[in-house]
Amino acid sequence: MDTTSFADRDGYIWFNGKLVDWRDANVHVLTHGLHYASSVFEGVRVYGGEIFKLTEHSERLIKSGKILGFDLGMSVEEINRACVETVNANQIVDGYLRPVAWRGSEMMGVSAQQNKINVAVAGWVWPSYFEPEARMKGIRLQLSKWRRPSPETIPTESKAAGLYMICTLSKHAAEADGFDDAVMLDYRGRVAEATGANIFFTRGTTLYTPTPDCFLDGITRRTVIDLARARGFEVVERAILPEELAEFDECFLTGTAAEVTPVQSIDNYRFTPGEVCKALIADYDMAVRPKAAA
Repeated sequence: MDTTSFADRDGYIWFNGKLVDWRDANVHVLTHGLHYASSVFEGVRVYGGEIFKLTEHSERLIKSGKILGFDLGMSVEEINRACVETVNANQIVDGYLRPVAWRGSEMMGVSAQQNKINVAVAGWVWPSYFEPEARMKGIRLQLSKWRRPSPETIPTESKAAGLYMICTLSKHAAEADGFDDAVMLDYRGRVAEATGANIFFTRGTTLYTPTPDCFLDGITRRTVIDLARARGFEVVERAILPEELAEFDECFLTGTAAEVTPVQSIDNYRFTPGEVCKALIADYDMAVRPKAAA
């Protein structure tokens, strides 16, 4: 793994309308997004030089900004072009993009109506981090003490930076205890999601996944639901209680980074990654790399 600091790399970042040297893509320490979390972002994957579901990500970035009360000042098509320019400038074949928008430093305080909205797109090489055989081993998750908040307390439909504070806390605690990641319950005590991915369970060939009413309905989540239904698998979206975990056969995570990642355990609940996981991993790989598969 490349351990070079993300502040000190070769390459280019698209920054407020133009490509700049990676090391020059800086903001002031009094930027509102740093102090008050007025920032939204996306995580997008590049496979074989093609950006997967780019338009859906760009649409969500704009929507996230509007939920936080600001307009990016860019159309979906303009964000798409910025992402393509970033991929081409950095010669990325398999990688990851981070479009991000935030309030600047013109006003310092909770009120920030006059602050400039900045937009940037960074990208770097990031191949799939699990081979299919290694993926099928499954990862170990821990139930977090932190819960996803009610949509009445925070803008849960936005992919906003502030919503990830408890994700970092949960993942750090899990890793300190020897786990790979954490699963959070929601404010009602129902299973919600992992720190950066949605979660699915299976019983036979039926998939069960929590209703995304206080966390993101992920783009990868929706993709996998479509793939499962195309295979004839039933998909049930409903509330899932922690005590139900003992009743499921398989478990897996979905996300831009996670792709389709099987789970072998959540605390003392055990799962056996099997045919459903294997089928959906193959189908997802086919979906993101259609040219290679052909």
